[in-house]
Amino acid sequence: MNNNLRLRDSVARRYCETVFMQILFLLVCFGLSKYAASPVRLSVVLLAITWFWFSPDTQAVSPTPDGLYFGANTAEGGVGALFSLTTGTNNTAVGSEALFSLTTGQQNTAVGAQALKNDTADKNTAIGFQALVRNTTGDSNTAGGWRALFKNTTGDRNTAGGRETLVSNTTGFENTGTGAVALQNNTTGNDNTATGFAALNNNTAGAVNTAVGTGSLVNSSTGDLNIALGFGAGVNLTAGANNLYIGNLGAATESNIIRIGAEVAATDQFGVLHPAHTATYIAAISDAEASGGDPVFITSTGKLGTVNVPSAARFKEEIRPMDKASEAILALKPVTFRYKKELDPKGTSQFGLVAEDVEKVNGDLVKRDRDGKLQTVRYEAVNAMLLNEFLKAHRKIEEQEYAIAELKAEVAGLTARVNKQAEQVLPDQRCGNQ
Repeated sequence: MNNNLRLRDSVARRYCETVFMQILFLLVCFGLSKYAASPVRLSVVLLAITWFWFSPDTQAVSPTPDGLYFGANTAEGGVGALFSLTTGTNNTAVGSEALFSLTTGQQNTAVGAQALKNDTADKNTAIGFQALVRNTTGDSNTAGGWRALFKNTTGDRNTAGGRETLVSNTTGFENTGTGAVALQNNTTGNDNTATGFAALNNNTAGAVNTAVGTGSLVNSSTGDLNIALGFGAGVNLTAGANNLYIGNLGAATESNIIRIGAEVAATDQFGVLHPAHTATYIAAISDAEASGGDPVFITSTGKLGTVNVPSAARFKEEIRPMDKASEAILALKPVTFRYKKELDPKGTSQFGLVAEDVEKVNGDLVKRDRDGKLQTVRYEAVNAMLLNEFLKAHRKIEEQEYAIAELKAEVAGLTARVNKQAEQVLPDQRCGNQ
């Protein structure tokens, strides 16, 4: 208790010294102007100022500038630092009213005016004006930056680095924000990570989100388990959960979606143009064994899946028999070939069709690239047409086999009658000869 009294006495004394110096300065100015006409009075005033300025009590700071107090506590830099401390240990306060309310807390560090002013807990670190200023019982928080974690009261284990980072957080816990105004509006959300200016800026109660990049997931408010990587990644998302965006702006409302790269060029809300990606390279896929797997298909919008174009009737209209439409494939000219070296360095022998030849037969059987140039043949359509021609030929063969069977039966019947008539003719001939 004596140590505490000495600490308070020291703080009070330093406060009084500061006030006294200000009053003295005013008196000097007044005195110099009033007594300048009297050399004797002026000499007395100057002598008093000189004595005060060079006196040991005026020059010395009690305690000395290292600010070390009992219990390994340190207070420096302004009035009210560690003002209420009683039995707390290993605390450091640098700045006016830093750790002002702390009484028994331990291992707290506050650097900056009013940093951790209302704190009563342990293991908090605040660097910057009013950083963690409203924190009361929240522990193990780290705030670096102007008003970082400003409104935090009971939230634990939060980390904020940057101006107004996590400024609105009150009870949210285990959040990490790095960058000015990152997670700025988070209040109760927990386990979020935001790296970059304004990342997850509008998140309020969403949890377990990760945003890396300026403005990433900036408009998401309550969604959980979203991940965004890149400048403006997921910037369009306002409501939705469990989405993954890498270099993609996302969509307004969606969940459980993965988007990688930009399918089409787009400009984000910050005015930054994101050009469309034109090629994809992923290692360890080509020539890799995948027994039991399914073919992967891709739509014109970049969506991947193992189920090709839907075949159920509910997805279709204008359904009618193919009939003679499939006869176009009879004019196709299958060829053997090898791809050019830049496409297939191995020069493997290939079997197929040439798109230019197919287009001349039926333009619906070819596909073009994004520039409108001929790209490939719709082999799945060719296969369907082949099936139709096969079935037509099969039916024709069945009809022919039926006709042949009938002819065989008829021939057999005729043969039987001829044989019978022949048997009847032979006895008559024998009787005539006799």
